[in-house]
Amino acid sequence: MRATLAGLRDPVSGRDIVSAGMVGGVSVRDGMVQVEIAVPRERAREMEPLRIAVETAAKKVPGVISATAVLTAHRATPPEGANRAGPPPGSPPGPHAHGERPRPAMLLQDVGAVIAVASGKGGVGKSTTAVNLAVALAQKGLRVGLLDADIYGPSLPQMLGAHEKPQAQGNRIIPISRWGLKAMSIGFLVDQETPMIWRGPMVMGALEQMMSQVEWGTLDVMVVDMPPGTGDTQLTMSQRVALRGAVIVSTPQDVALLDARRGIRMFEKVNVPVLGLVENMSYFCCPNCNHRSEIFGHGGARAEAERLGVEFLGELPLTLSIREHSDEGRPVVLAAPESAEAAAYRAIADRIWDKAGARPAGSGPRIVVE
Repeated sequence: MRATLAGLRDPVSGRDIVSAGMVGGVSVRDGMVQVEIAVPRERAREMEPLRIAVETAAKKVPGVISATAVLTAHRATPPEGANRAGPPPGSPPGPHAHGERPRPAMLLQDVGAVIAVASGKGGVGKSTTAVNLAVALAQKGLRVGLLDADIYGPSLPQMLGAHEKPQAQGNRIIPISRWGLKAMSIGFLVDQETPMIWRGPMVMGALEQMMSQVEWGTLDVMVVDMPPGTGDTQLTMSQRVALRGAVIVSTPQDVALLDARRGIRMFEKVNVPVLGLVENMSYFCCPNCNHRSEIFGHGGARAEAERLGVEFLGELPLTLSIREHSDEGRPVVLAAPESAEAAAYRAIADRIWDKAGARPAGSGPRIVVE
């Protein structure tokens, strides 16, 4: 792989990027390639064409399924004549004193706030919640992206009523536009009935490509529909994206709350703020007589939020209209904006936006400097 990359040159020095010391870690596993390119932080923007060229060259190597190149930042080279003798005696060791690699640059740098919608277990309505919250945020006039991070069980194409294939523009993928959102899911790229029998590294590679190679543009907020559980995807997102916070979705019964508790603790361990807990399927409303039945119990998520010291964001009902509109590809906040269900989603979206806020979108790359 390094021999292939040696055919690419630094546009400033003219040296090949390998001998110039620009190629950091190279990971090759199960046909998935990841390459780190070390550049001074002030040159990060101008080096984007080189990053793309590295990916293109790596993909041409036999056996490579996909390739991802990331820019890692290091401090600018001292000018000629500057003291390069190192730190004064007695100074603490620098970040690379023990051979540590520079951390890769964070992804989704032009998104004001990235918000993960997660759950400890499947079947609690997390994806339905994520889609309706994203549409509700778009209805506020915000520029919104929606990323389906569930590689094994993508549901966004069905819930958005979008089954077309994304278009490519050069080396970039154009996200699907629907209901005021820019959306991307592995479900847009593969046949609906194709099982994703992939190993973990392939899944993580696909996830990183949907963040780094999709033309998201400048966004105010991105809602990420996370897969259930506390596995590789959650860890990758916390390491590669500056998550503004996580929203945990649960149903009221104890078995679901137990898993929600694990999800909250997991985000705390990776230093991602938990914006709050949502109780989905909080009660059932009969479509004929409007009688309310608390078939899964009620109030469990509110009590759990109080116990764990996180905010309770609200409760969402189990109604026929939410299910019907989701199956039809028209989220209830769009299809029935005057309904009580839509009002509940909008109230939660408003509170999430109040808490998450946003830096000015497009205010420049957040290059990690060691």
